[in-house]
Amino acid sequence: MQSVLESAGFEAETFASAEAFLDTDVMHRAGCVVADVRLPGIDGFELHRRLRAARPTLPVIFVTAYDDDEARRRALRDGALAFMGKPFDAAELLAYVGAALAR
Repeated sequence: MQSVLESAGFEAETFASAEAFLDTDVMHRAGCVVADVRLPGIDGFELHRRLRAARPTLPVIFVTAYDDDEARRRALRDGALAFMGKPFDAAELLAYVGAALAR
């Protein structure tokens, strides 16, 4: 995913967990966040909740192998910009990231 984003000219950083991400200053300078639902430590929904508390307008895009209807509804209801299943379509991801950064 990082390679796809960087090949399109986006700056992308990866983290081993949501906590690792939250322990940096990246949250305060990121233009959007792409996360999985299932993560080591706190899950993607908890990450999203914390991001909304800290930066309510920061766009979040979920990309997950666990693409079930309830998870999709929850993510979108809670304000995620998009919810994509894996394997993901690179062009679709780039379109969502472009839209997120254009906000």
